[in-house]
Amino acid sequence: MIDWNGSTALIVVDVQKGFDDVSYWGPRNNPDCESNIGLLIDAWRDQDWPIVFVRHDSKIPSSPLVATGKGNEFKDVVSGKPDLLVVKDVHSAFNGSPDLDAWLRRHEVTGVAICGIQTNLCCETTARMASDLGYEVLFVEDATHTFDIVTETKKVYRAREISRYSQLSIEANFGKIVRTSDLVS
Repeated sequence: MIDWNGSTALIVVDVQKGFDDVSYWGPRNNPDCESNIGLLIDAWRDQDWPIVFVRHDSKIPSSPLVATGKGNEFKDVVSGKPDLLVVKDVHSAFNGSPDLDAWLRRHEVTGVAICGIQTNLCCETTARMASDLGYEVLFVEDATHTFDIVTETKKVYRAREISRYSQLSIEANFGKIVRTSDLVS
């Protein structure tokens, strides 16, 4: 188990109902993602450590995450009141409102544990920016998921491959890849 403490905030990225729309997103990996996120939230709450929920308010009217739609709501696993709610319409939680970096520094947080949806987009971008800003980054790989990507030429990149590539990139340059069991005993 990793030795960490209350100076590490749990960043729960975009765990919203709109990501359950299979007809829009397609196949996903990691069916245990949400249950692992629930374990992380419970562990942080048990220790009274900082928790940040991040919500993506899409400006694209057809998106399942559009701010005015039911898909914009958090999934049931993201319950209770966070220490901070960040709302964004771009990939990184650090470009949302209120200012995540300022809040973390004000609360003397030196590390972040990142979980949520999508592994290769909002989670990875948030991890990269956290690293660039000087935070110790723990990327909880089994508490993220993503979707297959089909190119215009019909080449399919499977979600499990995409997730693996994100993990390689993060571990090589931006942070440490961990599993829920590394953080929750």
